[in-house]
Amino acid sequence: MRKAEISRDTFETKIKMTLEIDGKGKNDIDTGIGFFDHMLTHISKHGFFDLTVKAEGDLNVDCHHTVEDVGIVLGKCIQKALGNREGISRYGFFVLPMDEALVLVSLDISGRPYLGFDAAFTTDRVGDMDTEMVEEFFRAVVQNAGIDMHIRLLSGKNNHHIAEGIFKCFGKALDMATKKDERIEGVLSTKGMLEE
Repeated sequence: MRKAEISRDTFETKIKMTLEIDGKGKNDIDTGIGFFDHMLTHISKHGFFDLTVKAEGDLNVDCHHTVEDVGIVLGKCIQKALGNREGISRYGFFVLPMDEALVLVSLDISGRPYLGFDAAFTTDRVGDMDTEMVEEFFRAVVQNAGIDMHIRLLSGKNNHHIAEGIFKCFGKALDMATKKDERIEGVLSTKGMLEE
């Protein structure tokens, strides 16, 4: 079973998360940030990952610590659940339409973290979440999961649609990359290993 459970407790946040890679998209998410919960639900549902998140953060300050720390824990869960990454397809990509928005996500579970983020928002917030935290969330995920990922907004005007498109697209691309391929012996690398 490719599953991980991680807890993280700091002076700023307290987070408990479980992730099952080979799930059905079931989720139970409560971060105290309604729009963020909505976005995490899309990762779970469209990536077919079973995901539970319970987060308590210093929302009296702002949403920054909670969103970033959930990204840290999600990245660590992905890394732990995939283990030695033997047999995974490694690469995943998707182009997703969300009404007028069109988003591309391409990723490589290489062990070498990098985020290329090219998506501009025209409002500071959507619901109760700062739009600048979308990039910060995914930076935290890739740094802790060892993923090289590029996110591109190809078109779009509505900020809700842009954010939702990015989170859905990430779920689809990650699902593709984590799938097992019976043709792969060990890991999919000419080096015989993926970076740790």
